[in-house]
Amino acid sequence: MDFNLSRRDLLTTLLFGSTLALTPRHGSAPKSGPPSASPMRFFFSTAGRTAMMDASGADLQVLDLREPNQVTWQPAGFFPDGRRILLLSMEARRDGPGRPFAEYYTRTPTHIWIYDLAEKNLSEIATKERMAVFYTPQLLLDNERLLVQVFRNRVGQIFSMNLDGTDAREFTAAGEGLPYGFSRDPEGRRVAFHLASPAGYQIRTSDFEGGRRTLIAAHPDHLYFGPVWSPGGDWLAYLDCHFRDDPGHDWADVCVSRPDGSGQRVLTEGQSHWFAASYGSPGNRGSGSNMLSWTRDGSILFSRKLPGSKPPWEFQPQRPDTDHFNRDYKPELARGGTEICRIDPKSGEMQRLTESRPPVWDFRPQPSPDGRINLFCRAKTGRMPAIWRMESDGADPRRLTDGWNGQGADHPRWLPLP
Repeated sequence: MDFNLSRRDLLTTLLFGSTLALTPRHGSAPKSGPPSASPMRFFFSTAGRTAMMDASGADLQVLDLREPNQVTWQPAGFFPDGRRILLLSMEARRDGPGRPFAEYYTRTPTHIWIYDLAEKNLSEIATKERMAVFYTPQLLLDNERLLVQVFRNRVGQIFSMNLDGTDAREFTAAGEGLPYGFSRDPEGRRVAFHLASPAGYQIRTSDFEGGRRTLIAAHPDHLYFGPVWSPGGDWLAYLDCHFRDDPGHDWADVCVSRPDGSGQRVLTEGQSHWFAASYGSPGNRGSGSNMLSWTRDGSILFSRKLPGSKPPWEFQPQRPDTDHFNRDYKPELARGGTEICRIDPKSGEMQRLTESRPPVWDFRPQPSPDGRINLFCRAKTGRMPAIWRMESDGADPRRLTDGWNGQGADHPRWLPLP
């Protein structure tokens, strides 16, 4: 694995994996009127767009964003007021198709925006004192500052900066590795992240300036990924992929540690979490890292593999990666599926929350802000996913949406309650 610029290094770990629709500076969001007054709404991606609806599945709205020269859009975070969204847009790739992903991706100009749901206006940020063409937002630290991934000469660094781009401060030094997958602790004092370095993918914590670091998990044969703080701030949950045996990063185990690095435990066996979720058919496909979620009561939700399961999209490690997917569709090899499970990090007790016959692929569990509802994605083999909801204990599962014109729905994320 090339830890300088591997295919997963370049995943910016934004909230959504799909591209969004193009849009105007004071863009109209949709046809169905103003944002819902419902106290709980969620965002999701569908057919190259970003949409939102309320927890009942009503009031579907699709952001219609149009800005010159921007070909893809991705939500990258929410402000705590529940009204403003951080967005990332990208211009067209500069060197034509067919080049390896790592050669062109970080040379593509990007832009960071704030979209106001109430006012329906779009304003670009991080434009002052710009250091490179490639910026990707990683984490909002507060209403004034954010962490941004900056690539210069194919070397990635994280900077803390004001929203307008001024007062940029090094969070990491050039060449020490590429940190991303950021999570902020509930008290707003520290962040957790994984660091892709020559020594492997490691889990670390630090203060908001990148100092006072603590090593949580590291091993050259393990890809540790995606740390998330527990609601009480007393645990970190993250994934452990045995990448040498699994170059496509299809599977991983669920791990926990205390924030000081003590008490590390592997909660699952046999690489049973579906990590690199891939779905769809050759004409309509998708993917993206399938992360863990904490419930309000301190349990962990994950996507558990049924014994012997294999998705239909097979990673091709011998082939140059030109599209950040690099898989062949082999439905004849597909079998089994996954289920959403809850696991107690203290006792290891596990509870199945979803079940289907014949098996399907359940992934991306997202507990609601009030803890009453879990969203998740469900896809049949060779099909695009729909977004479903269930009660926190798994009761009353039902489909909410299969996306814009039935073209699939993925990456659900709750809007914070104001």
